[in-house]
Amino acid sequence: MRRLEVNGRTYRLPGQPCVVVCVDGCEPDYIAQAVAGGHMPWMKRVLAQGAAVIADCVIPSFTNPNNLSIVTGAPPAVHGICGNYFYDTETGVEVMMNDPKWLRAPTLLAALADAGCKVAVVTAKDKLRRLLGHELRGVCFSAEKADQATVAEHGIDDVLQLVGMPVPSVYSAELSEFVFAAGVKLMQTRRPDVIYLSTTDYVQHKHAPGSPAANSFYRMMDRYLAELDAQACTIALTADHGMNAKTRLDASPNVIYLQDVLDGWLGAARARVILPITDPYVVHHGALGSYATVYLPADLDARAVAARIAALRGIEAVLTRPEAASRFELPADRIGDLVVVSERAVAVGGAAARHDLSGLDAPLRSHGGVSEQSVPLVMNRRIENLDANRRWRNFDAFDWVLNRAQ
Repeated sequence: MRRLEVNGRTYRLPGQPCVVVCVDGCEPDYIAQAVAGGHMPWMKRVLAQGAAVIADCVIPSFTNPNNLSIVTGAPPAVHGICGNYFYDTETGVEVMMNDPKWLRAPTLLAALADAGCKVAVVTAKDKLRRLLGHELRGVCFSAEKADQATVAEHGIDDVLQLVGMPVPSVYSAELSEFVFAAGVKLMQTRRPDVIYLSTTDYVQHKHAPGSPAANSFYRMMDRYLAELDAQACTIALTADHGMNAKTRLDASPNVIYLQDVLDGWLGAARARVILPITDPYVVHHGALGSYATVYLPADLDARAVAARIAALRGIEAVLTRPEAASRFELPADRIGDLVVVSERAVAVGGAAARHDLSGLDAPLRSHGGVSEQSVPLVMNRRIENLDANRRWRNFDAFDWVLNRAQ
């Protein structure tokens, strides 16, 4: 059987259609609650007959780093994408990490296409499309801008006619439903060898596991997965990160505004706090997550500052650059002098005045830290002698469908 090597890992070429799904923000309890409530009959059967573990995503537990880890089979230290947003020290500018120029490794998707496989990628938000589609000869489009897809740029046109849905609002459950519907239609009409589907966590940011809205979302998802299964697809489902409430007892946001804290300790603007959760879609989280990096002037003792931050109530860990790069497998040149991780019920902000929370119409739920690292890894095929004790990662998903499926 033909094989290919990508980023130090070897994969078999698919013998039947394979689908890998990244369900954005899928805290494992969403599936547990939906299955227990009878909302996911397909998933219930897969959990009994297929393969399933709780895996770890990469830290920071944000969208871009984890989607790129899934499609490269490697941590951020290899592919270079260490947040949705970072501080480019060469230019002195804070920038989005949506441009493929920040990628330091090839994707398995592009390698599969180069090996002759038909590959299709559907993302919810367009911010991921260019990264996931880097050097990919195949279909790659977003639900957000499906009406703008062209054969020249996206490998496909007339997407709305294919899917039979209008372009959804970026702040809606329908944006993710469009992704699933597109995946089913692509499999019915083009039968790709490999499909990668990546949703949005709009629902998970607003609704806890077991809530009516969450169960409705997972019921919808289950229906589409069953349709893909009925087409003899090997399906692996995982997530880019979990999700937790970041609230006080009165349901107000529980936030440490770290830039304000450091300005008070060190003087205004001596330290720079970067929030890698930042992206163009901040209505549902206000750019508040559980992970931040801090850049310090050369005359300050980083360990001394780290000790002061670590003493704050609600902080789980403060690591120096080398410590963070080692523990979290991050590119050392793209993180700050310090990496700050908050506890499960706490978010980290920059300066309070820079966060617009007016769009929060539900108690704050967010992610980014170690407390959101646990994610499902599920496949609708058995794995012989599955070692449930080893540390599985979300970026083992393609290894499961290509190498391990029975």
